[in-house]
Amino acid sequence: MPVFELSEDLIFPPVDLAEPDGLLAYGGDLSEERLLLAYSEGIFPWYDEPPILWWSPDPRFVLFPEDLKISASMKQVLKKGIFTITVNKDFPAVIAGCRKVPRRGQDGTWITRDVEKAYISLHKAGYAHSVECWQNDQLVGGFYGIQLGTSFFGESMFSLVSNASKAAFITFVQYAAGKGITLIDCQVYTDHLASLGAGMIPREEFLRIIRNDQ
Repeated sequence: MPVFELSEDLIFPPVDLAEPDGLLAYGGDLSEERLLLAYSEGIFPWYDEPPILWWSPDPRFVLFPEDLKISASMKQVLKKGIFTITVNKDFPAVIAGCRKVPRRGQDGTWITRDVEKAYISLHKAGYAHSVECWQNDQLVGGFYGIQLGTSFFGESMFSLVSNASKAAFITFVQYAAGKGITLIDCQVYTDHLASLGAGMIPREEFLRIIRNDQ
């Protein structure tokens, strides 16, 4: 199937036309309107240099809050109060941390300065949210994502010390469940999130859930 080139019009091709790896389209921009449209249709940007690449993988890697798994060792970490977890205390610092700290197995990061600027704008507009993990008043981990209705679309996380991102994620999932969030989109498989209860669902089911949640 062809990979579609986006025009200035705010429109995406149907996601069932995506490549087997999930690549759907390229081009366009990172405007607030286009990003929100993308997430509402189960699409997200992911690229390390222009053009912007837009993805909608099938199956989709997600976590339902009720499926959260907490290991015995993490229960002890959380019980000891090693970390302080906050929400939306310092979004710019979290996305900067995600940009500066490469993921395991990756040489760099997909978060360009343009991406950073775009998501900070979404945060100011009330759509993007951060979760911070602090230790001795130092930011040592966290993650950010987009919330639309009762769906949260996770984007990126970082950790400077062991268990920081896990503590932030677990605390957020527990918090999110109490706030009515029914699904956390993890996009693509990672061992890290699978160990916390995330799993694969068909893209069709994913789209049905997020469309009903908005």
